[in-house]
Amino acid sequence: MQTWYNETAMKRVIEVDGMCCKRCAERAERKLLLLDGVTGAKANFKKGLIFVETTLPDSALAECIADAGFQATLIRDRRGLFG
Repeated sequence: MQTWYNETAMKRVIEVDGMCCKRCAERAERKLLLLDGVTGAKANFKKGLIFVETTLPDSALAECIADAGFQATLIRDRRGLFG
């Protein structure tokens, strides 16, 4: 059986369009944290970034962000402490 997720958690940064306030950021965080395979999510609406710790592929993260009403423009590895 093939698994569709990575077994070790990866630290990822999602660049997001449409996240304009604190409530938007909270909605994106909550939506991501509901996914099995996401162990942490912290959004910064001022920078348009979401920091995520996950075992899921980027496509699942992008789909979740779209379901929350935003657009993921880029998903990349987290570099250093601040992205």
